[in-house]
Amino acid sequence: MDQDLVVSLGRQALEMTLILALPVLLSTFVVGLAVSILQAATQIQEMTLSYIPKVITAYLVLFFLGGWMVMKIVDFATEIFANIPVWIK
Repeated sequence: MDQDLVVSLGRQALEMTLILALPVLLSTFVVGLAVSILQAATQIQEMTLSYIPKVITAYLVLFFLGGWMVMKIVDFATEIFANIPVWIK
């Protein structure tokens, strides 16, 4: 294994991490922003009001996109394992 291959694998792993984390992070960010605007408009400063909707949103996103996320991880791992004999010379 040369240095370029290791850097490329690291880059691919980071890209996969970003692709898989982005839907959950983006959806919870949008819900948190909406709840924060609602709290600022109504002057209700309850901690659970901002926490519970974000947790529910994260669970829903994982429920609906979990299969796609697992398929992406399995495809990535399969590609890595299939290429191990090529990389080791």
